[in-house]
Amino acid sequence: MSALPEWMTPPRQEGWYAEDLDHLPEAPRHTELIDGALVFMMSPQRNWHGRVVTALTNVLVTQAPEGFEPEREMTIRLDGRNRPEPDLVVVTVPYESDRTWFAPEDVQLVVEVLSPESAHRDRTVKLRKYAEAGIPHYWLIEEEEPHRPVVHAYELDRSTSAYAPAGIFRGKLERPVPFPVTVDLDGLVRGR
Repeated sequence: MSALPEWMTPPRQEGWYAEDLDHLPEAPRHTELIDGALVFMMSPQRNWHGRVVTALTNVLVTQAPEGFEPEREMTIRLDGRNRPEPDLVVVTVPYESDRTWFAPEDVQLVVEVLSPESAHRDRTVKLRKYAEAGIPHYWLIEEEEPHRPVVHAYELDRSTSAYAPAGIFRGKLERPVPFPVTVDLDGLVRGR
């Protein structure tokens, strides 16, 4: 049995804390913290996933009004033991070159593009955690045949701190929040 690398040993008996992620230079890219446990994305990223994230980022950048900043692959410090890394966020804080995470109150929209290894976390764990943290909007993007994106949009019901379904979108997504946005969903994966 091989020993784990030293950096993988939690610094304390109760596990990892959000600030620990900033001190793990050996950790693989896209390392998340969920309930004090490190979660690594070890599977290779599928081309479909990367294309959807890149294309949607470009769409949101062109449509976002002043004061809204789309950002890729940055963690959100939900609390002391949770720092998930969504595929895309829209925040209301200015760019800072040394930033490593966003606070939930700065996040208006979280977008997760489903991968086989993250499906359960994205559909259940993250859905609940983002809502409990008060993030107003959550989009979950899944692949339907033949390779078409479908978006499940959620809005926060502040009275229950839970997400309410706001629609399932195929072909075209039009939403008035967090800012007016229109997305040609099939165009996200179409070739140039």
